[in-house]
Amino acid sequence: MTAKKHGPWTIHGSELKYRHELMKIYEDEVTRPNGEPGVYAFASIKPGVAVLAIDEENFVYLVREFRYAVGRESVEVVGGAIDEGEEASDAARRELKEELGIEAKELTPLGRVDPITSIIDSPSNLFLARGLTFGETDREGGESISTVKLKLEEAARRALTGEITHGASCVLILRAREYLSEKS
Repeated sequence: MTAKKHGPWTIHGSELKYRHELMKIYEDEVTRPNGEPGVYAFASIKPGVAVLAIDEENFVYLVREFRYAVGRESVEVVGGAIDEGEEASDAARRELKEELGIEAKELTPLGRVDPITSIIDSPSNLFLARGLTFGETDREGGESISTVKLKLEEAARRALTGEITHGASCVLILRAREYLSEKS
């Protein structure tokens, strides 16, 4: 590999250390910004979506799910990976239907969030879903999900007090609250 600039870093070589369907872990041989040689490891996770469904009465629909990596249940917005060749909005609609059985007439993009920029490349596209229709879920076998229905203000309070800790969920709930307050 020819050396290439990466911001103030120079990458001399990159080795894929681990591959999974959702993530890859790399180790790069680098020259650090201070000129010293080094190694930088990082994870690249498939881009994903996070979706907050809200009804006409300002109730939001979240999920409660056991999260293996943190070893506890977590209350979150609907989320998941974007499949190969899939648009982010299509992934958002698919995840909303799978996890909560909800279809949305309106899907508003509210930007993106990068949860841990120091060692993980894992962008999450944020969406607000409105005009909801409720039906059957189509959950995957590894998902044990229950629905949590809260007023938007209560969800925002929980995001601000640390009761909801999932990063993309906190950002999306607060962005949605701000977006909706500007529309009123």
